[in-house]
Amino acid sequence: MIAHLLALDPLVLTGVGLKAVLIVAIKVVVAFVVMLVAVILMIWFERKVIAGFQNRIGPNKAGPWGIMQTLADGLKLVFKEYIHPERSDRFVFLLAPYLAVVPVFVIFAIVPVGGDFTNGNNGVVTLFGEDTLLQVADPPIGILLMLAMSAIAVYGAMLAGWSSGSKYPLLGSVRASAQMVSYEAALGLSIATVLVVSGTLSTNGIVVGQDGLRNWNIIATGVVPFIVFFIAVTAEMNRPPFDLTEAEQELVGGYQTEYSSMRFAMYYLAEFLATVVMSTIIVTLFLGGPRGLFDIPVIPNAIEGTLWLLAKLLVFLFTYVWLRATLPRYRYDQLMDLGWKFLIPVAFGWMLLITALKVAQDEDWNRVVVVAVALVVAALASAVFLLALKVSARNRQLEGSSF
Repeated sequence: MIAHLLALDPLVLTGVGLKAVLIVAIKVVVAFVVMLVAVILMIWFERKVIAGFQNRIGPNKAGPWGIMQTLADGLKLVFKEYIHPERSDRFVFLLAPYLAVVPVFVIFAIVPVGGDFTNGNNGVVTLFGEDTLLQVADPPIGILLMLAMSAIAVYGAMLAGWSSGSKYPLLGSVRASAQMVSYEAALGLSIATVLVVSGTLSTNGIVVGQDGLRNWNIIATGVVPFIVFFIAVTAEMNRPPFDLTEAEQELVGGYQTEYSSMRFAMYYLAEFLATVVMSTIIVTLFLGGPRGLFDIPVIPNAIEGTLWLLAKLLVFLFTYVWLRATLPRYRYDQLMDLGWKFLIPVAFGWMLLITALKVAQDEDWNRVVVVAVALVVAALASAVFLLALKVSARNRQLEGSSF
């Protein structure tokens, strides 16, 4: 009963034996190793791609094509001296890096990284004679778990600055927490639209429902939630052009200024881990996850899903590097305006529209009438919203002129 309620994996539905525990343990270890290797490759990939954009060579000394440069940098940080600030809160100061790293690993645990989705198999494969999914766990509240872990990661930045006992990290942590909390709302609203269409919180269930290109959620939800989610998650991860939490020109280095050695490295581990993991979340929610557009000859179905996931993942990883090499950093007021005045209203309005269309489909209402009413309501809401912004701007101007 408990196993069925948690839905951790099909192999535990009939009971939890030693074999099931060992398979889950193997999946946990493999996922952990894959994530560490992915960070090494991602950092090398970003350096090489940006070097290409800037007409440079990039890393080319350590290992073939410079691929071991990241490992060399990591080993250097391991042997760096660890300095503990005298005025810091010792326990919180040591805890904060783990609050940044651990949630990312937990989020990856619910990502389907492969599986056989042909002939109604729903991603189930056979490992060591047991049916299982190619993901560490598939809880029925998977997406809520992802949102919860994303929220906990905010504390990694906030507590790092607060516990450092220095004003510059504190300024960086306040900015970081404000930015991440602001974009959590748009992120959640775009995910809510996907959930309305999918009808499930399970990541495996979301992938199962995206059978074929026409059923991908990027199309089923009308593209807008995908765009909102992509922008919001970029700001959530502090990736350029939204890397305000580490604006060296303004904050000396951001919330992690007082950190050194491996605890300093843990924040960058979390940042690059988040880039990889959240890219897989985007693929899972909107692009069918491991489901492919066509069958690849010779390759087994279970492995084929992983190859499709990697291909989709590379597109987003390249896009993130491309954005970093191309766009200038936003000003902080532009960042807040984009989140509160544009993304949140658009994501909320679109979620209501998709929900209305879903209800119209279930109740057999006239969709044309529903869309027409939605457009009228959207026009009125936009007019009121723009008027409020105009009045607010005028009041700020009057307040400024009074001094």
